[in-house]
Amino acid sequence: MRKLALKDEILLQIEKPARYTGGEVNAVMKNKEDVDIRFAMCFPDVYEIGMSHLGLQILYHMFNERPDAWCERVFSPWTDLDEILRREKIPLFALESQEPIKDFDFLGITIQYEMCYTNILQILDLSQIPMYARERDESHPLVIGGGPCTFNPEPLAPFFDLFYIGEGEASYPLFLDTYARMKRQGKSRMQFLEEAAQIPGIYVPAFYDVEYAEDGTLISFAPNRPGIPAKVARQVLTDFEHAPYPKAPVVPNIKATQDRIMLEIQRGCIRGCRFCQAGMIYRPAREKNAELLKQQARDMLRNTGHEEISLSSLSSSDYSQLKELLDFLLEEFKNQAVNVSLPSLRIDAFSLQVMSRIQDVKKSSLTFAPEAGSQRLRDVINKGLTQEVILKGAREAFRGGWSRVKLYFMLGLPTEDEEDVKCIAHLAQKIAETYYDEVPKERRQGKVQITVSTSYFVPKPFTPFQWAPMASVQTYLDRVRTVREEMRQQENHKSIKYNWHEADVAILEGFLARGDRRAARVLARAYELGAMYDAWTEHFHPKLWTQAFADTDIDMDFYTLRRRQVTELLPWDFIDAGVKREFLEREWQRAKEGAVTPNCRQSCSGCGAARHKGGVCVESES
Repeated sequence: MRKLALKDEILLQIEKPARYTGGEVNAVMKNKEDVDIRFAMCFPDVYEIGMSHLGLQILYHMFNERPDAWCERVFSPWTDLDEILRREKIPLFALESQEPIKDFDFLGITIQYEMCYTNILQILDLSQIPMYARERDESHPLVIGGGPCTFNPEPLAPFFDLFYIGEGEASYPLFLDTYARMKRQGKSRMQFLEEAAQIPGIYVPAFYDVEYAEDGTLISFAPNRPGIPAKVARQVLTDFEHAPYPKAPVVPNIKATQDRIMLEIQRGCIRGCRFCQAGMIYRPAREKNAELLKQQARDMLRNTGHEEISLSSLSSSDYSQLKELLDFLLEEFKNQAVNVSLPSLRIDAFSLQVMSRIQDVKKSSLTFAPEAGSQRLRDVINKGLTQEVILKGAREAFRGGWSRVKLYFMLGLPTEDEEDVKCIAHLAQKIAETYYDEVPKERRQGKVQITVSTSYFVPKPFTPFQWAPMASVQTYLDRVRTVREEMRQQENHKSIKYNWHEADVAILEGFLARGDRRAARVLARAYELGAMYDAWTEHFHPKLWTQAFADTDIDMDFYTLRRRQVTELLPWDFIDAGVKREFLEREWQRAKEGAVTPNCRQSCSGCGAARHKGGVCVESES
């Protein structure tokens, strides 16, 4: 019988003890004596958020299909349990076996967001695993990172033994096969790392040396031993149709952030938004056949008891079989009280028709993401939305019974000026006017409600904006003030509410997103000072980070406010992300010219993804 790692008196002291007890429906239990590989899969945030992550469920399923492996889960303990684990010296444990992570072969950490970096150090600390890779020996697990943040792993490099760059379904089977073989042969930790570094997509930071110039820029980044590749290639799943997918995903013990079935209808995106990292690093766009998705929906509903299906995609409207799939889902499950949700829709007539079928229009609000207020700036970022299209979507929505609209914008975009900023208020006003023009008084449900939200633009690696400077905090706040004042001058300002994101978190995200190995010193110091759960507003303490920068003598502005030259060696240039540097340079130049690049179905832009011979890149050939 499984023994819980926490005594009853501890479970009674903490919030939501079910976060730590495991035993969920569809959780995989194995006998540890029957497996060669014990893998702890970690999401460095609270249980409810980690259990909502589709990638974790896919890898958990894929690893546990192997007879020689047992994959278990671990999440960041909330602050109440964190305090108890430290005080009682209880090592962090996995949910399934309730055994210490430090006894596993691997600790695999999915890295989705820069503001979770201090939680990664929390996981290592509470697991009683040395924080720095150089301090670990044969008795410790190998710590491997994956996820979108590994497209610049350097701020985390000293803390990880390895990184897996790309889609896990592609090379993890070979990686685990190699480990199982070498473990049976009695090979050492270092021997495994040397062989693993030859596996496509695997990056071992200790095997690369970095050299800096006097001005702080990189001089060189190169392997420090023979046989180590100079470039690490991002791994791409080419056979998306037959990819592993959980028929019986783990059902959380408590309500998760996304408490539903996630049906991945496509991966990648045909759009070429120049600010969007996901749209670049998941190329080419690949679809699953609707018949396969129908069966996956049946299986997962039968095995979980969930009451909602969410169609997962970067841009659901671009899925070519969307109408067929939706018609099936709504008809097949109409008597089972199963809801269907469709994030990432572009608002057009078809999308509104779909949404009117899947939600109560009196209770819902529609979301538009113009990202920029002026047409000039939308062309700069290659958003592919004209004001005419936005207003047409609003018109259709208001005719269909909606009266609440959310609008999302970014401030601090490259080339942005005061007129672009004021246009945010002007666009909100035009949408309000559209409501009053289109909806007769007798059909109105009160005033139209428009919520405008602005966030702080953060440049990311492997986007055309990777060379762009961030706006300073003062500039950002000045632009917030401009939007707010311009809103007040609009005729329908009482129908428009304005929210903006705080600057402190975004500027730190920008530092971590484009930092080099020196950023690890700041990160470690901030954690020592008490930084943790930085993604949570109530737990983010800017003063700790200010102190960490001062203590390490590192200038944040060097990483955030400086415009990089296209000739500069960037910390992530050793990664072959699938999109060619020449393409990114070309798109950066086109952005400065305000030139629009068509989407991938309209014409090929020569980004480099066609080499993978899959998805949208070969549609025209079939």
